[in-house]
Amino acid sequence: MGSPTILYKAFYYSGIFAWDFALSFLNLVLFKRPVGEVVPEGHPGYAGNWPEYRPQQEGDSRCSCPALNAMANHGIISRSGRGIKFTDLTRQIRTTYNFSATFCSFVPHYAAFMLNKSYGKDTFDLEELDLHNGIEHDASLTRLDTALQPDQSKIHRPFIEDLLSFATGKDKEQPMLTIKDMSRISGKRRAEARATNPMFTLDLSHKFFGSTNTATLLTAFGGRVDDLRVFLLEERLPQGWEPRIRYPYGLTILKFNQTIIPLEWGTRESDWEGDAGRVEAII
Repeated sequence: MGSPTILYKAFYYSGIFAWDFALSFLNLVLFKRPVGEVVPEGHPGYAGNWPEYRPQQEGDSRCSCPALNAMANHGIISRSGRGIKFTDLTRQIRTTYNFSATFCSFVPHYAAFMLNKSYGKDTFDLEELDLHNGIEHDASLTRLDTALQPDQSKIHRPFIEDLLSFATGKDKEQPMLTIKDMSRISGKRRAEARATNPMFTLDLSHKFFGSTNTATLLTAFGGRVDDLRVFLLEERLPQGWEPRIRYPYGLTILKFNQTIIPLEWGTRESDWEGDAGRVEAII
């Protein structure tokens, strides 16, 4: 990387975190969005009315991220998953899941840096995001590792059913996943992946990527098993669903880390090492 790129990244990251701090403060002092109006009027999903769902067709591009695949399946971004502008992704994530403008800028910028593309000018296909150990990583909760399944658009249903079975919480008598549940299943998956994948890698940064993805299920979806079953198995947003994040400026990076950090801190791969040898039964 040349020095202009390094300088650009330094200015960008320092600016985004300062902006995020300001938005976090505003979220504390302003009223939350009313139920039923989390998605802005005029945008796909307003009042829980999502565009027509169409699962992946032959030739479509999909990736390891259920949230982006669901947006493509509903036509919120390119249905084919191809030729997506980084700038459009920023805007559409913001209105679909009510993440903050800072988070929705940070992630596409990171992806553009990873792919050596211009955030402002270039496009990408969803499958490009699955550059191994870029953002995609081993020990996913919904996919086999790349070494075992190179096509990361393919879900692994036994992993998802296992994940949902860990729910110990309740919300109006509906089962829901908690931070503790997510830490336990994350530890289990890491132990399983290490035991079954001879090319397994998971450094600290990718552990936090994994916990960030997992935390999304607790924030945007509130951990509700009924919604997550549809979202993870069909990569579809249920009619009537809206993000559980009601902050006026969306879920900031600062606030998001209040879920990510305890989730990762509580993840104990060692708790499952004795069971890892029996994982072949669910793979």
